[in-house]
Amino acid sequence: MKVSAVIPAYNEEKTIGHITRVLASIPYITEIIVVDDGSEDHTAWVAEANGAKVISLPKNIGKGGAMMVGVRNSVGEIILFLDADLIGLTTKHVMDLVEPVIMGHAEMTVGVFEHGRVATDLAQYLAPFLSGQRVVKREILEQISDLEATRFGVEMALNRYVAEHGLTVHEIILSDMSHIMKEEKLGFFKGFSARLRMYWEIAKYLSSQKHLLEDRRRNN
Repeated sequence: MKVSAVIPAYNEEKTIGHITRVLASIPYITEIIVVDDGSEDHTAWVAEANGAKVISLPKNIGKGGAMMVGVRNSVGEIILFLDADLIGLTTKHVMDLVEPVIMGHAEMTVGVFEHGRVATDLAQYLAPFLSGQRVVKREILEQISDLEATRFGVEMALNRYVAEHGLTVHEIILSDMSHIMKEEKLGFFKGFSARLRMYWEIAKYLSSQKHLLEDRRRNN
């Protein structure tokens, strides 16, 4: 089965090179697609120089939209999603995520940081369902109609779908890995504000889904 790696990226020139190099060293990764979501730095250039196919968007459309742009331009039956700001990614991490889906043991895997940094480990311990490190079959993505509109709620949408349909999900421990926090990228105040916006997008998506389910129950 073909595996396509899709990485939505916004101003991640410092980390995207290592991530694409790791992926390029793994034979069963068919293609590496970096969706440059309106970056203002050299993310696109660094990614392309390290073996990725780059799709550059003229303006930032959000994580959900960028992910689906990558999926639409991919060929794999299996999609590997990775964040662009990872620290410590190894080939073992990637193989641990991909192999359960390739082998047919799971429809989706979700990566959870461990032994990385206290702040990121704690965040994933409290909310592992928000992890951007995951592998999912294309056929599942094609069944979820609103992924592009969810921005930061993509992970929630995927989790909700597999739960509602009783699909098998494996949680994969990603030891010694973490990511750059928003406060580190943007400074404390801008980073904290960006984090609040992310949580707001997630809460807004959950609220809309709750109302949708209530409407369905009333109409049944």
